Amino acid sequence: MGYKLLLIEDEKNFGMVLKDYLSMNGYSVTHCENGELGIEEFKKNNFDLCIVDIMMPKKDGFTVAEEIRLINKHTPFIFLTARGMRDDIIKGYRLGAYDYITKPFDSEVLLYKLQVILNKAESESTIQNEYKIGKYTFNVKMRSLKSGTNPEIKLSPKESALLQLLCQHLNDVLPREKALKQIWKDDNYFTARSMDVYIVKLRKHLSSDPSIEINNLHGNGYTLLSR
Repeated sequence: MGYKLLLIEDEKNFGMVLKDYLSMNGYSVTHCENGELGIEEFKKNNFDLCIVDIMMPKKDGFTVAEEIRLINKHTPFIFLTARGMRDDIIKGYRLGAYDYITKPFDSEVLLYKLQVILNKAESESTIQNEYKIGKYTFNVKMRSLKSGTNPEIKLSPKESALLQLLCQHLNDVLPREKALKQIWKDDNYFTARSMDVYIVKLRKHLSSDPSIEINNLHGNGYTLLSR
């Protein structure tokens, strides 16, 4: 896996045992025994995930979590603590924790939770929000197409979702079934006809640039070509 974890845990023996267990399962783990050391370590290195206890000397886990968020808001963190009071759990999630795990816990379940969180964080970090298509700039979040000084084109949600998939398969084949199931949640005659209508709309939006083509590959899908 090769993921780098920061474990901030003041119980020395427990911290060492957990570090060894996670290391045996492919993680690179740095263990800090209090919140201040944890923050200093976080500032010096890039970590994929932080595991934070709450009851610690010098700097409690909630404060540590707030500072982690200020330094790098994209690094996921979880609380792993003996404090299971409802107010603490709610506070933990409000601070942005991906999970709140109370001791004692199942170590195998922890491994699965870590992998789910890391996969999700990795997926989110690779999402592209802007694409260059010929002379157009496509902004996914704003659902807009811009070209020089020409008026901005606002796309409908389905137009935007379909163009995003085409961009992800630029100069390659976007399978018809993939688009139908991902956007329309179904693959039947009526949804297929609906998608054909949206393809026509996208061709019209991009028509002022002759270097862009959206081709229908009968029985396979569509290709967005940009020369």
